[in-house]
Amino acid sequence: MFIDEARIRIKAGDGGNGCMAFRREKFVPKGGPSGGDGGHGGDILMEASLSHNTLVHFRFNPEHKSQRGGHGLGSNCSGYSGEPTILKVPVGTILYDDVTGEQIHDFVRPNDQIVIARGGRGGRGNQHFATSTHQAPREHELGRSGEERNYRLELRLLADAGLVGYPNVGKSTLISVLSAARPKVANYAFTTLEPNLGVVSVGEFPYELSFTIADLPGLIEGAHLGAGLGIQFLKHIERTSVIVHLVDVSDGSGREDPVEDFKVITEELRSFDPALSAKPTILVAAKIDVANPDKLKKLRASAKRRKLPLFEISAVSGEGIERLKFAVAELVLKHRAAPIAVDDAPKKKRKPAYPPLASSAKGRKH
Repeated sequence: MFIDEARIRIKAGDGGNGCMAFRREKFVPKGGPSGGDGGHGGDILMEASLSHNTLVHFRFNPEHKSQRGGHGLGSNCSGYSGEPTILKVPVGTILYDDVTGEQIHDFVRPNDQIVIARGGRGGRGNQHFATSTHQAPREHELGRSGEERNYRLELRLLADAGLVGYPNVGKSTLISVLSAARPKVANYAFTTLEPNLGVVSVGEFPYELSFTIADLPGLIEGAHLGAGLGIQFLKHIERTSVIVHLVDVSDGSGREDPVEDFKVITEELRSFDPALSAKPTILVAAKIDVANPDKLKKLRASAKRRKLPLFEISAVSGEGIERLKFAVAELVLKHRAAPIAVDDAPKKKRKPAYPPLASSAKGRKH
């Protein structure tokens, strides 16, 4: 099941309460206050992971709560700190505040991690309230509450090239030929109900180049207004570097004008986001093994007027597939954004994100 939107409610751990205690030892008649501090509540973090490719695990488990901090103890012993909770999301997920709509973070790199809710601070024990004139304080603090948030998650696929076009033009067949992806292929509209991702390899080692390609379903006239499935998947095209536009030039589509098909889908992309019309585009005449010569001739003339590269292919016979593969790879290489390596950032010495738990601390001196 492909889930690309989810809403979650999270609650970081509350801080532990401070303790009120006094030393009661033999030969120490005035031991004084010895109440320890409460432990900090556990934070909730979110991390981009390559092992996830959908948000389905949040759809059926929308509430997440972190561990609270332990209460303070006597003999100046602090309570344990709550364990942090790490929520894994796919790379390409955008985190929004569900109340204000503000974008909080865009997870574009693997292992990218942020704190989305901070745990409450532990309360102070009565040892902190002792003064020269108030030597037996009975005051102590309660732990602070952990942060509570409502978030909306939106997944936008990270693909170098996106296949667009009317339903049943051969996008799923093409991606199955270009890559190891095996989407459902059938001769009816809206066969594809979720995006399919594939990895395409071009050339041979050591000059091999690979790029990702996505089959984006459901584009018809009025898609940006909610017709068909388009409004659900148009956002995934925003991430792509190159658009591969398939047009059916056979007589089996039921549509008479391939140029009009191209204009309609292009207008849907522009209406959804004007920046999409400026993306590098490759026009593909699909199903040329059963092509209508008049339709193919008309599409060639239109591509020439628009100065668009036109490739004529048949995913069934394999004609033109290699030329298209190398053309897409070349365009992707030209327009692909430089990848950001996790280790590129300068390494600085930082304090540990979390104090060691009291139960696991070694060599502690009391």
